[in-house]
Amino acid sequence: MEKLVIIPTYKESENVENIIRAILGLNTGFHILIIDDNSPDGTADIVRNLQKEFNSSLFLEERSGKLGLGTAYILGFKWGLKNNYQYIFEMDADFSHNPKDLDRLYDACKHGGADLSVGSRYVKGGRIENWPFSRKFISKGGALYTKIITWMPVNDPTAGFICYSRKVLESMNLNAIRFVGYAFQIEMKFVAWKLGFRIAEVPITFQDRQFGSSKMSKGIIQEGIVGVLNMQMTSLFGSLHKKN
Repeated sequence: MEKLVIIPTYKESENVENIIRAILGLNTGFHILIIDDNSPDGTADIVRNLQKEFNSSLFLEERSGKLGLGTAYILGFKWGLKNNYQYIFEMDADFSHNPKDLDRLYDACKHGGADLSVGSRYVKGGRIENWPFSRKFISKGGALYTKIITWMPVNDPTAGFICYSRKVLESMNLNAIRFVGYAFQIEMKFVAWKLGFRIAEVPITFQDRQFGSSKMSKGIIQEGIVGVLNMQMTSLFGSLHKKN
């Protein structure tokens, strides 16, 4: 078992079967872990039915309610490490991330010398489709703000399409990751960078979701603004989330 794709879901009944079939249809050895936060639209039921077809490559963890993106991924990371996966991916359920790019992220780590690879909208060759100007402004502004505050050499620090090599996650104290929303993605990359791991950015085309609704909120954005400042202060005057 080498490659695990973690997909958190909440009300993704319109997307979840299609994204599962698209990933497993690549036939390049990916397994999928769906982490569902008690979706009221039957998302988990759809996954359970698909497990009959993909019993050795599709897994489901159900939680009691909407507990946040960050905690879902932490659960997934621990599950993946426990089950001996060597490369663990983050990915959205809504096709904003193209499943075909999973192989490119994997290659950047497996053969390209990276410890983690980021599907990046903001490097040469990367782009965004079907987003309104306001979303692009917030996203690009957040990326620039993060680079200025943290000095981290990542052009798309809030990206959520990522491949982690096992050694990166094993080196982190995952229980110390504080943020659950917008800042979670930044914190994970920041800690990995501070621990000396090499980050590669792979250009992708990011497409806005066609079905379902965005989970972005003002609270998530505020967490990102304040969280980045707190994160840098902790790095300068405190300790990083390194596993002892």
